[in-house]
Parts: sequence; structure tokens; C-alpha cells
Amino acid sequence: MPEFETLSVSLENRIANIQLNRPDKANAINATMWKELRDVFDWVDGKPEVRVAVISGQGKHFSAGIDFEFLRAMYNEVSGLSEGRRQEHLRQVIIGLQDSITAIERCRKPVIAAIHGACIGGGIDLITACDMRYATADARFSIREVDLAIVPDTGTLQRLPRIIGDGLFRELAYTGLEFDGVKAHSMGLVSKVFPDQTGLLVGVSELATEIAAKSPLAIRGIKETLIYSRDHTVAEGLNYVATWNAAIGLSKDVQEAVTAYLQERGAEFED
Repeated sequence: MPEFETLSVSLENRIANIQLNRPDKANAINATMWKELRDVFDWVDGKPEVRVAVISGQGKHFSAGIDFEFLRAMYNEVSGLSEGRRQEHLRQVIIGLQDSITAIERCRKPVIAAIHGACIGGGIDLITACDMRYATADARFSIREVDLAIVPDTGTLQRLPRIIGDGLFRELAYTGLEFDGVKAHSMGLVSKVFPDQTGLLVGVSELATEIAAKSPLAIRGIKETLIYSRDHTVAEGLNYVATWNAAIGLSKDVQEAVTAYLQERGAEFED
């Protein structure tokens, strides 16, 4: 089991439970956490025993977003560089941060976000890269960057409009409006709300368990095809999935699924 400074990770019943673990800082994302987010989802992707990942936050909040100390250190780091080199270096830093969030989307396994308390700024970036999102009714969301005179640059502007629609998204991005879990559900950001964190974690665990029982090949293929189809035309998406199924579709998993159905038993799939 990998060990991290800012994340708590456990593996049980083929489900990786990943918790942001800076509760004294409201799970604000510092330099170490940015790196460890990429590392942990690379681990999830490459670990056959992991079929689903659940990400949540320890303490009172999911995440307060980017750590201001990290932000200050980043700007101090580039301030001594000459014109041109300063901008080039900052661009590379931002691209690295983007990759830490994209690692969630790049991971072939489904990732479920369980959100309670505050989910602000960079926390929104994180959850929009997940496959599914669930929250407590009193969770608090905000695209807060506008109040800091910052353009969100690690995924919210690119992913969230595809989840909730362009018009509503622009209102949230331009105003930094704070909204709760019930509102997040009504706009389609989260799939279901729960009355408290305990119920949230139980509900998400049940969903993860159900997904983990399915064919890993099929689940990975569905995620891969969904992401490809999102960024391509319908015709290109259809062509892609035809190629995918021609290459992988007639697997041992299909034989097991059909046999289990005929025998009226649960299917058992290889990792």
C-alpha cells in the first residue's frame, strides 16, 4: 500500500478509499498534495486489484481549494526570473497542476467523489474530473477564483460546463456564487444528496461495491469510450467503440457473464 503525506489510502473489497488528509487546513491543496494526487491515481490505474476509487476529505471539509501558502511560494519562486523565463516557468508549473487533476480522468478506473463541507476553487477542479459526484445536503460549493482575480486554470472552465450546461456555469464562474448540495443536485453537478456525511459514505460505498462487481474490462472500456466520445463527433465515437469492441469485446468476461446469467449466479471476473 503506498504511503502519502497529504492523503490517506486504503484498499478493501477492490475499492480504493482516498481521503484528502490535511484536516487542520480544510484539506487545502498544497504542493505536496498536488503531486500526490497524480501519484495516487497513477497507482489506482496500474493496480489490478483496484476496480473503483472513492475520494473524500478528512475533517470538516472536502477541500478549501488551493493552499494560499503554496500560491504565494509559487509566485515568489518565479519573481526572480527574467522576463520571458518567468512566464515560461509559470506556464510549466500550471501545466503540471493541470496534469495532477487530469490524472483522475486519465485513470482507467471509475472515480467517485464524496463531498461534504466546503468544496471550493481547486476542490471543484478535482470533483469535475471524477466520474460521479455525491454530496451532503449542506455541502458548500463555489468557483471562488474570480474573487481572487484569478482565471481558473486546472479544469473547471473546461469540464464543468459539460456537466451543468454553459449558461448556468457562466453565472457561477463570473460571480463566485456559493451554493449547497441541494442546489448542486438540481443543476446536475451531483447525482444524489445525503442528509449527513455518514449516510454519504455508506451510499457511495454501496455504489462502489456494485460497480466493483462488474467486468473490469467492460467498466474500463466504458470510461475510455465516454471520454473519447465527449471530445469527438458522434461518428468518431461510434467508430472508436467499434474498434474497441472488435479488439477487446469478445473477452473471457463475456463468457463468464453469460454463463453466470444462465446459471442464475453472480459473475466472478479476473482483476
